[in-house]
Amino acid sequence: MLKKYLFLTKPGILFGNFVTTLGGYFVATQGSVDFLLLLLTLLGTTLVVASGCVVNNVIDQDIDEKMQRTQNRAMVKKTISEPIALSFAFVLGLLGFGLLWFWVNAYAFLFAVIGFVVYVGFYSLWTKRSTIHQTVIGSISGAAPPVIGYTAVANQFDLGALIIFLGYALWQMPHSWAIAIYRFDDYKNAGIPILPVARSILRTKVESLIYVVLFSICMNALYFYGYANIVYLVLLNVLCAYWIYLSLIGFKADNDQLWARKYFLFSVLLITIISLAFSFTSTAPSSAMVLF
Repeated sequence: MLKKYLFLTKPGILFGNFVTTLGGYFVATQGSVDFLLLLLTLLGTTLVVASGCVVNNVIDQDIDEKMQRTQNRAMVKKTISEPIALSFAFVLGLLGFGLLWFWVNAYAFLFAVIGFVVYVGFYSLWTKRSTIHQTVIGSISGAAPPVIGYTAVANQFDLGALIIFLGYALWQMPHSWAIAIYRFDDYKNAGIPILPVARSILRTKVESLIYVVLFSICMNALYFYGYANIVYLVLLNVLCAYWIYLSLIGFKADNDQLWARKYFLFSVLLITIISLAFSFTSTAPSSAMVLF
């Protein structure tokens, strides 16, 4: 029984957001970690993300039953009722938002709200089913956790937070499209107008390459504005160079699904390494431009 509820929260997504929250936190903390604050931030963020994922499961029942990888989910099989699932989501959200508001700060709470509203309202209920630009909208919610981590420490939204938000949002694009190419038939059968299905796999490869380059440029800014050291710069660019290489060989791939799977897995590895590396590569900028 507990396993059904755990999978309702989408553990893979929880882990990904856990790692990126760590990344944002480590950039701001600059090596001096307040472990209680870190724990509260991670727990609050994870609970909020879990709440959004449960609501997404409720919303996506009709889509999930048409996709091979999701057709055995609890909401599709009706092993958990909608009222129970929504109650579960409510409790998770209440605990998560409460932790961030009372024990972290208003900035972390605000970006948790933004991420939740965008994921549930603008992505799940609207753009996922209606527009090719769904991935752009989804990237906003995906970039919220690292900003939550950053603002939990900094208690302000400054240039560092903005760079992190843009960088992690740009990363979401090729990462998400790789899943869509790998699971192309699932997305096509479900009628989801994501880029590879609505346009073409070739166009998706072109745009993925563009976003990888933009991600590289954006994340390099953390070094040039004094938020990370030379070790970070080298590590980032080695990883990004290989991601660009994978993007380029995709144009000659004999099997798009196999290439996309490798492309997706590397995107996960890259963002995990970068996020964890901030624990020993982040530095204090000479001055931080506060935006709000």
